[in-house]
Amino acid sequence: MSRGATARLFAAVDPPPEVAERLTAWARAAAGRDRMLRVLAAESLHVTLMFLGERPVEEIEELAEAIATAAARAQPCEVETAAPVWLPPRRPRALAIELNEHSGALGDLQRDTARMLCAVSGLPEPRRFRPHVTVARSRSGEMPVAQLPATPQLVFTVEEVILYRSRLDPAGARYEALTSSLLSSGG
Repeated sequence: MSRGATARLFAAVDPPPEVAERLTAWARAAAGRDRMLRVLAAESLHVTLMFLGERPVEEIEELAEAIATAAARAQPCEVETAAPVWLPPRRPRALAIELNEHSGALGDLQRDTARMLCAVSGLPEPRRFRPHVTVARSRSGEMPVAQLPATPQLVFTVEEVILYRSRLDPAGARYEALTSSLLSSGG
């Protein structure tokens, strides 16, 4: 019996283009001449709410509906950039910028989105949510020990959740937005 078509999927929120450009510029400056880091393109920066992995293509519509339901129950929230961090903490492979959101709304959005997606996909609830934007990846699996410059102090509003398809490529993953759902603007 052959396996049906699948797609590598994740749910995320995006920083606005001007914020993504500033974060990419910071990452380029942090990487300097270090060829061990591959700085990600501004248009690929996002905050992952839940990684779904390879899922049957037939699930996409139902997953999009689950995201729309979670988004309709959430309020837009302000997020601010914080400290740079190497992830994961053990054997890091990525340079990221942590995010702060003081009201708890981003964490609530992540939990509700994950709960809805797990109900559709049968996946287990994801591990603890650590809001961040990955800005560079290691080419060799080794991270430089160099001192990182302070991150730019940026604030942006989370207003939508996007279901992405990820296509792996030797030059880096390419992301295709399949659907987006605006967060509720009402009370």
